[in-house]
Amino acid sequence: MQERIAERFHAIVPAVDFCSLRFVQTHSEFLSVRQNILQPVSTSEDIGAMITVIDGGGMGYAATSDLTEAGLRRAADHALSWARRSAGRSVVDFSRVPFPRPEGEYLSPVQIPWNGMLRQDKIDLLRLTSEELKSDDRIVDWEASLWHTESDTLYLTADGGRARQLFRYIVPMLSATANAGSETQTRSFAGRGHCRQGGLEVLEQTHFREAAPRIAAEALQLLTAPNCPSGTMDVLLAPDQMILQIHESIGHPLELDRILGDERNYAGTSFVTPDMFGSYRYGSDLLNITFDPTHPEEFASYAFDDDGQPARREYLIRNGILVRGLGGVTSQTRTGLPGVANARATSWNRPPIDRMANLNLEPGTSRFADMVAAVEHGVYMQTNLSWSIDDSRNKFQFGCEWGQLIENGKLTTIVKNPNYRGVSATFWRNLKMAGNRDTLDMLGSPFCGKGEPNQVIRVGHASPTCLFADVEVFGGE
Repeated sequence: MQERIAERFHAIVPAVDFCSLRFVQTHSEFLSVRQNILQPVSTSEDIGAMITVIDGGGMGYAATSDLTEAGLRRAADHALSWARRSAGRSVVDFSRVPFPRPEGEYLSPVQIPWNGMLRQDKIDLLRLTSEELKSDDRIVDWEASLWHTESDTLYLTADGGRARQLFRYIVPMLSATANAGSETQTRSFAGRGHCRQGGLEVLEQTHFREAAPRIAAEALQLLTAPNCPSGTMDVLLAPDQMILQIHESIGHPLELDRILGDERNYAGTSFVTPDMFGSYRYGSDLLNITFDPTHPEEFASYAFDDDGQPARREYLIRNGILVRGLGGVTSQTRTGLPGVANARATSWNRPPIDRMANLNLEPGTSRFADMVAAVEHGVYMQTNLSWSIDDSRNKFQFGCEWGQLIENGKLTTIVKNPNYRGVSATFWRNLKMAGNRDTLDMLGSPFCGKGEPNQVIRVGHASPTCLFADVEVFGGE
C-alpha cells in the first residue's frame, strides 16, 4: 500500500515551492470486562492521507480517504487553491519556513505482539482481573480493560523526503469504586497513566496482573478514611499526580502557538511571554524538564514529527531556568525562538500543530524515605482525580484519589479527598526535593485535547516523586 501511495503521490505533485503527503493507517481494538461482564468488543480501522502545498508564501492542505491517483490529485488541486488564496494573507510567509526532507524510519519496540495472544485469552485475563477487583460487597462498580492501537504512517516530500513510522500503543486500565451509605470512593490504575509503546510485555512492566487486589483494597480503605486536613504544608506528589502537574502547568503554557495566541479562542493563552526564554526562573534549581521522544517505550516517542523534523532530546527548563519552548518548525520561524520537533496531528485529516510529546521531569538524588523524613507536617498524594486551571495556565487546583498524612517524618493516617492549589509561576520554585531514579515512573495520557477542530493526541510523561513546600492543601468536605 505505501509503495503504491508513494508512486501516486510523485505522479500528481504540482509544480509548487513545496509539497508533502502524510499517509496514516490506524487499527484499534478495545476489550473491557465491567462488573464481570464482557462489554461489546470495539474495533476500528481508519485510513487516509493529507497533502500540503506551499506556493508563493501561502499554505494550503487537503485530506482525503480516496487514495487513488485521481483522489490524491483532487486533494493536491484543492490544497493548491488554498495556498494561492492564503498567499500574502497569512500570519507567516510559509516560503520562509525551512521544512525538512526527512529520511529514516521508526518502529515501536515489541516483545510480545498483541496478536500473539488469542482474543479469548485476553478476555479471560480481563475476566479474572475483574473478579479480583470485586473483593467485597461494597465494591459497586469495577472494570478491567485493554486498549491496543497500531498506527502506520508515511511522510513524503516532493523533493525526495521519506519517513516511515510504525507505532504500537497499549493502554491497560483498572478501576474499582466502593460505596457505603453516602460515601463513594474510587481507586484506579494510575488513572489511564500506565500507557506505553510496545506489546503485551507492557502488562508485566506495569504489574497489571498484580494490581487489582491493591486497587480494590485501597478503594475500601478510603471509605472510612477521614477527610484530608486543610492548611499550608508540604506536599509529596507521586509520579501519577506529577504527570498532570507537568502536563497542565508546564507543557501547555510552553506551547509556542499558545504563546502566540493561536489557542486563545478555544483553550486559552499562556502566562509565558517570548521575552522570558533564556532568563525566567520557572522553578527551583532542581527543576529540569526535557522534551524527549527518544525513549522507544515511552508513549509519545518517534523519530520525526508530522512536519518531518527529526526528533531530539532537548531541555525546556534547565536548573529552573526556562530555555526553550514547545514549537515546531513553523512556530520557530514565527517567533525566532528555539523549539523542538513537536508538530503533531491526531489523524490524517488534521494538520500538525504544536503539541507535547514526551515531556519529562528529570530525576534528582533524593530517596523516597529521605523525602518523607524531611517533612514535619504534610500530605503524600497519589493519582490525579480532578483538575482545573485558568486560561493562562497559571492558577490551578488539583484533586487526587489517595492521600496519606506525613507527620514528624513518617507516613501515618490515610486520608480521602486530598486537594491542593497554587500558581504555576511560583509553585515550581517551591520544589525542594526531586526523587531519584528508584522513584521514577514512565506514564502518559491518551487524551490531550487542543486545537479547532479538536485534536486528541497521546502524550508521555516520566517523573520521579517530588516534594513541594508551602502548598495550600484542602479536603473535600
